[in-house]
This record gives sequence, structure tokens and C-alpha cells, in this order.
Amino acid sequence: MQKYLITSAQFYTQNSDIFYQTLYKQLKKQKPEYVLFRDKTATNYEELASVFTLTCKEIGGVKSFVHQDIYLAKALGADGVHLTSKQFCEIELAKSKNLEVIISTHSHEEVLQAQKLGADAVTYSPIFASPDKGEPKGVNDLEELLSKCKIKVFALGGIVTNEHVEMISKTKVYGFASIRYFI
Repeated sequence: MQKYLITSAQFYTQNSDIFYQTLYKQLKKQKPEYVLFRDKTATNYEELASVFTLTCKEIGGVKSFVHQDIYLAKALGADGVHLTSKQFCEIELAKSKNLEVIISTHSHEEVLQAQKLGADAVTYSPIFASPDKGEPKGVNDLEELLSKCKIKVFALGGIVTNEHVEMISKTKVYGFASIRYFI
């Protein structure tokens, strides 16, 4: 099962030197296959995104994704872009830039739409209780979704313990994504 580490300003600093050290240490320790740079508050977003992509390349063996910004992802040489659930109309543009596309989804219909539009993968959330993310969908709903689609699905939301990972690993899910699990 693939691991998708998501950064957060809450746990990673906006100081580029400390960000590098923290990210490097986490990538070495956690060994995720996918990593997303996501920081909705940084005034130095491009600088941090650059440090992020360079660190991922330095580590090797990890796919780097920039949140929302197709042009920045392309300019920095990231492997892909992670689009929000309001960016379905941008999947085609991102694919035309030779970027891998992961998009956030919150319903079976959105997952099927992402698949139809050519996204490479989706995050589907929330699986478990997660702060301010609404009612958890649960593992049974995830299994039902997986029986309907062919796209790669990362379970997301409230995955903070090894028990959560074990529960979703019993499904045919491609992987799981988390912020807090990897801290």
C-alpha cells in the first residue's frame, strides 16, 4: 500500500532552512512514495515549494506534488499537482503539462468524474473522524467505492494510527494519505 505524506504549516515551519531539515528527516524516516507540499498560509509559498521539490529529488524514490498550482508544479519540476475538489475543470490542463494529477474527492460521483476526466489518482475523504472535515465515510463505504472504480484511490481523513492503516489495508485501496500519521 502506497503512502502519501501531506505537509502542513502546523507541523512544518515556513522558515525554509528548518522546513528543509524537517522534511528531509520525515522523508527518510517515513519513506513515503508520494509527498504533497500544501501550505495555505505561507507568504513565501514559492520558496518553500522550491525547497520541497529539491528535497524530494535529493531523497529520490518519492513523487513530489504541489498543491493547486499547475504552473508552479511544472516550473519547479514536480512530478505532479494535487488539485482541490473545485478544480475538476483543470485536470485536462495539468495533464497537457505532463503532470501527474491527484484530485481531492468527497463522494463516489466525484471519484467517477475524476476517473472520466483522466486524473491519475484521487484522495477520498474523510474515512475516519478528522477535525472540521464532516461525517466520516468509514471503511465499508471505501470498499463500496473501490468496487465501482478503476482509478487509484488514496484513503484520507483521520488516519493517525497503525490501526487505521491496518483497517484500510484490508481493502483494495491503492494507498493512504495523511498529515498527522507522518508526524
